[in-house]
Amino acid sequence: MGQVAHLLDVFVPKNYQLYFDINRQTKKISGVTKISGRALKTDLALHQKFLNIKSVKVNDQAVAFTSSDDSETVNFTSPTTGPVELEVSYDTALTDTMMGIYPSYYEVDGIKKQLIGTQFETTSARQAFPSVDEPAAKAIFEVAIKFDEQAGETVLSNMPEVQVEDGVHYFAPTLKMSTYLVAFAFGDLQAKKTETKSGVEIGVFATKAHQAKELDFALDIAKRSIEFFEDYYQTPYPLPHSWQLALPDFSAGAMENWGLVTYREAYLLLDPDNTPLATKRVVATVIAHELAHQWFGDLVTMNWWEDLWLNESFANMMEYVAIDALEPNWKIWEAFQTSEAPLALQRDATDGVQSVFVEIKDPAEIDSLFDGAIVYAKGSRLLVMVRALIGDQALRTGLKNYFADHQYANSVGADLWDALGQASGLNIGAIMKSWLEQPGYPVLDLKVVDGNLIVSQKQFFIGQGQDQNRLWQVPLHANFDAPQLLTTKELNLGSYQELRAKAGHALRLNLGNTSHLVVDYSDELLADILTEVDTLSAIDQLQLLQDLRLLAESGRKSHAELLPLLLKLKDSKSAIVTETLSQVIAKLKFFVSPDSQGEKDLKALVASLSQAQLKRLGLEAKASDSNDDLLVRPLVLDAALYAENAELIAAAHDLFLANQAKLVALPVAVRALVLKNEVLNFNSDQLFDNLLVSYQKTSDSSFKQDLLAALTKTKKQSQLEKLVSHFEDADVIKPQDLRAWYVNVLANPRGEQLAWDWLRNEWSWLEAKVGGDMEFPTYLTVTARVLHTAERLAEFKAFFEPKLTNPEISREITMDTKVIASRVDLIQADQANFLAALAKITA
Repeated sequence: MGQVAHLLDVFVPKNYQLYFDINRQTKKISGVTKISGRALKTDLALHQKFLNIKSVKVNDQAVAFTSSDDSETVNFTSPTTGPVELEVSYDTALTDTMMGIYPSYYEVDGIKKQLIGTQFETTSARQAFPSVDEPAAKAIFEVAIKFDEQAGETVLSNMPEVQVEDGVHYFAPTLKMSTYLVAFAFGDLQAKKTETKSGVEIGVFATKAHQAKELDFALDIAKRSIEFFEDYYQTPYPLPHSWQLALPDFSAGAMENWGLVTYREAYLLLDPDNTPLATKRVVATVIAHELAHQWFGDLVTMNWWEDLWLNESFANMMEYVAIDALEPNWKIWEAFQTSEAPLALQRDATDGVQSVFVEIKDPAEIDSLFDGAIVYAKGSRLLVMVRALIGDQALRTGLKNYFADHQYANSVGADLWDALGQASGLNIGAIMKSWLEQPGYPVLDLKVVDGNLIVSQKQFFIGQGQDQNRLWQVPLHANFDAPQLLTTKELNLGSYQELRAKAGHALRLNLGNTSHLVVDYSDELLADILTEVDTLSAIDQLQLLQDLRLLAESGRKSHAELLPLLLKLKDSKSAIVTETLSQVIAKLKFFVSPDSQGEKDLKALVASLSQAQLKRLGLEAKASDSNDDLLVRPLVLDAALYAENAELIAAAHDLFLANQAKLVALPVAVRALVLKNEVLNFNSDQLFDNLLVSYQKTSDSSFKQDLLAALTKTKKQSQLEKLVSHFEDADVIKPQDLRAWYVNVLANPRGEQLAWDWLRNEWSWLEAKVGGDMEFPTYLTVTARVLHTAERLAEFKAFFEPKLTNPEISREITMDTKVIASRVDLIQADQANFLAALAKITA
């Protein structure tokens, strides 16, 4: 485990009694923590951060202590080893960083209120109470809370409340669990509850700023998810309740605290009468993800953060398994193909990317592990690959045994592979070692040499990459006679003509896009596939387009070669094909400058791609729409708006005028489009200010997102300056939403300089506000997705390279420098060829 020292090596906690006295008005916390456990040495330490330690007792005797926020410990000596009782008294303050114990702010009928909640992952429990704040230090927690309570307020924690005495709320002891899963909250809340078939009480809680009906969808999904997982895991949910709580201020998307799951409001609450299917799918998968964790992460927890993938990769896969079972008509695995797969493939192709399993050498690196593209997306993609290899029944059997062997304890990756290997009869550990412990993934070259079909593997890079001759055990998933796995650098598959004749169709690899790789077909093989492209499944069409885009970004092909395939697929009724087309178009925009001939040609291409679909679907939803139609329409409308379709612009404006008295009531499927159209084509300062006020006042998260998307599209410099001036004003833009505002202004060519200057000028403020939070490094990630010129690359390096000594962001600086550099090189190498092909195809 590298250089990390573990406090569990000197003291093993067994039971915590946590007492908190919290005053919201003064923002002060007084606390007493009593810990029973076993001292392995006489020199002891507990984690603490920003706690003002008043006294430390060992077996009821006061002892001398030293405390340091740099080492994040309080150190003291025990007279003896063996069983000890510790007691630490302290005070501290509520934080304003959305970590530790902190207030969330909101308004009801113009009155400002606050809700107190917690966020302890990864290492912020130590900001709330002294502890051995490590995942392996599992213990039982007894929580007691006193606060400046008002009549009618609700208090929640991991376990049910058992008594209230002298204003102190006492909760039942938890099961044995890790510190980062402790949670509590209190404030003026509304709730809806139900019960599972096995008797688990399910509740959804939110502030009264929301309509009661906004809790219904989450309640239904949570209930059915718990029931599904109990059946799928063949392991009962071990707690008496499962509370879902929406916090008005929340840095992460959601957090799997055992029994009290916390969420951003946007990921839990929705208006069932006016929410698009795409949003429902997102909210449902977030809920299912967190509830999958109640077993995989909470009941059994990774031993140390380097095995974070054990928690997150698995929950990321299981959210799709669950929602596919609960709502099969949603075709949720298709969403996996347009979200997780491209995210992982893009990030994992940059040289220097972290592997899924990463050794931690400095505790400050822990938060940098939460790379959504790797630990979540790639990790879940690898587990999907395992599931495809061993089958669902072997997976379920293996998981049941895994939970039985490790419940209320900790595990490492090898434990999971052992359980799945015993259930399937395959050496899963050997297969997965190459995927988990090596960064990157292979490109499979498939070509005909001297009449034989040859497949070979080589690490795939976008941008410069140092080939280290890595090999993977690659599931081929061929649609012709081929081995199950490619384990060598190259393999002769036999006579091409015989294989082609026997198969009766074009030969392809990675059917269903389940393996984490890219396939580069020779011109001969690709031409054969393209003759059959209309007969391919939607996922196979997506994969073909996705692979060609990545190959173009790597320099193996030109973006010009994508254009004929875009035209072939433009009228697809599949949502995932249309979304992949949209993703490709977004990438092509890097090759054109605002108001240039290239941009005019690209808009002409997009017009031809969207014209027939726009005519088929129209502006507003119809009763006859399929689920795919509901998902395709906003994509097509966005494309048509980019292409400046005059009929759409006029119709959307009419719809705005008809609903301007109550914009939130606009049909949600087109609301974002209508608002964007108004800002782009009918803008005024009064309109802009009205929309910004609407953003501030609404509690509807979906409406907020639509307003954000519209306001940041403005072409007026003064309006963009106004937005940037509000970046640090929490009354207008909450810190949890700041990154979205920042990157949307940055992505607006007229706002790029403003946003980029703000980030550099206000870096110290940003670091103080969200530094130490797992979201902090992602400000660099989203910046690198936008910058694309040599000038910006030089500025990025000049600003961030002096910060390489900061372990929290050093990996991200290195990665993102390469991301921008590769894009600059690609534009220089391929722009002329692409623009020439684009001009020819749109002439």
